[in-house]
Amino acid sequence: MRIRIVDAFTDRPFAGNPAGVLLLDDAFLDDDRLQNIALEINHAETAFAHRLPAGGEADWALRWFTPATEVNMCGHATLATAHVLHGTGAHRGPVRFATRSGVLVAMPGEDGSITLDFPTAPLTPVALPERLAEALGAEPLTAFDTGPNIGDLLVELADEKTVHALRPDLKALGACSERGIIATARAENPDLGHDFVSRCFFPNVGIDEDPVTGSAHTALAPYWAERLGRTDLTGLQTSPRSGRVRTGLRGERTLLTGRAVTVIEGELLV
Repeated sequence: MRIRIVDAFTDRPFAGNPAGVLLLDDAFLDDDRLQNIALEINHAETAFAHRLPAGGEADWALRWFTPATEVNMCGHATLATAHVLHGTGAHRGPVRFATRSGVLVAMPGEDGSITLDFPTAPLTPVALPERLAEALGAEPLTAFDTGPNIGDLLVELADEKTVHALRPDLKALGACSERGIIATARAENPDLGHDFVSRCFFPNVGIDEDPVTGSAHTALAPYWAERLGRTDLTGLQTSPRSGRVRTGLRGERTLLTGRAVTVIEGELLV
């Protein structure tokens, strides 16, 4: 099997979020083997996909694994998989993926970008967990539960500088939500090309800080659309690798647009 490492939500190598992508022949391997491969690749997520019979509701089956566990939804590894399918000629046009989160569609753009059609995360206001501010290293202004598909706590901070400066206690942060924390703030200067910033910490699934998180933007899109009065926005995830996600809120669906670059190809020998 070919293993590809793809940097997603970026147009240049060594930026964005790297994902492993493996295209399987006709079925998934057993779960232990998939998990071990993901642990060996050791990126935030590794995507496994195989083609489905023609005529169904989806074209490919898709699963995502962190080094520690399988997850319900992953944006950057879906983008990376679509990039590989289009780049290798394994699939042309829109790709329908059968996943734990239903059928997700990846649509290629004429400019080389890929747009993902994902379910919008339901946002429910919640009380701030005890000791969250201490664990995060900043005092949140608001807190929202993002629903079962994502399982994160979305918190708004005072400003962009506060998001940049976060140095959380990851062990303590793990007790504050199911998967992790999405910390966000309004952009200080929208003329720089982004409307809001974010950082994502997922210690409960083996990811201290995720470089660029597509799934988090299904919650960030409705959150900032309501506050900024626009449905089409751009988010900058200001991790050390950094990356941009263009979002389009379409009611119960959210469009996530970005680019991807393949940086490594190899062969699995075992």
